[in-house]
Amino acid sequence: MELPDIAPRMKEIGAKANKHDDDSDIYTLPVLRDPNTGALVTDSFDIAVYLDNTYPEKPVFPKDTNGFICAVESAYINQILLAYEFLVLRGVEIMRDRSAEFYATTREKYFNKKFAEFSPEGPERDQHWAALEKAYTTTKMWYDKTDGKWLMGGTFSYADIVIACCLFWFKRVLHDDEWEKIAAWHDGQWRRLLADVESECKVLY
Repeated sequence: MELPDIAPRMKEIGAKANKHDDDSDIYTLPVLRDPNTGALVTDSFDIAVYLDNTYPEKPVFPKDTNGFICAVESAYINQILLAYEFLVLRGVEIMRDRSAEFYATTREKYFNKKFAEFSPEGPERDQHWAALEKAYTTTKMWYDKTDGKWLMGGTFSYADIVIACCLFWFKRVLHDDEWEKIAAWHDGQWRRLLADVESECKVLY
């Protein structure tokens, strides 16, 4: 499936739209259809909550932590988004032509600028790198305040998944030397965290 096909397909199966900041509809993946209950759930956070509630054997939202984890996700993603133009630029480089054109065009509207102006080499690119490094310096402070390897100490949670998902995104779209730069920050903490989350979640490639 290419990016322009997501919205028509989601409408076809009756999936709920998410909302842009301007309250317009946006259809995104992932989407979950549970064959056991018939539930159709969109949005990563809502899917994780649904799975916890429906299959509680190994929850990723420990009791009464949904609000805390939501706050962590918001704080983390808002920092990462300060470098979003750079990440969009790299994402387009690895997409097939149809998806690349759609992604670039929709992000041009989002930023109100031409794709060719996204994160040019020089001061603007340096600002994006500085934003990413600051984001992970802040995230390191969160982890340093716990007694275990996870954000909630010895308890693995959705907060760790959110942080690792962005790292996986970077590993996938950035040039090898750019990913290695991030992976080496803070004595290799982010490479280790990504590997730990992949192991915990039994991620297969």
